[in-house]
Amino acid sequence: MSQPARTGREPVVTPVRVVIGVCLVAPFVAMLWVGSYAKTDPAFIGIPFFYWYQMAWVLISTALTMTAYKLRQRDQRARRGGAGR
Repeated sequence: MSQPARTGREPVVTPVRVVIGVCLVAPFVAMLWVGSYAKTDPAFIGIPFFYWYQMAWVLISTALTMTAYKLRQRDQRARRGGAGR
């Protein structure tokens, strides 16, 4: 059997890429673990916990996705040697 040709673009696991993965997976884990938020107390301004927890994760997910995107951009720029934006 012959070895597959190497293109020089092998996937590399780096700490930055691990952080990117955690940023993208965290909202899924938080929302799929329903037992952690399937309750009414504590209420926030009259809104049951179940609802405001999910709405809070909309904002948190946005921030985490933006962070992952910016980290990915920075990682790509560093890999290209700083060429371009």
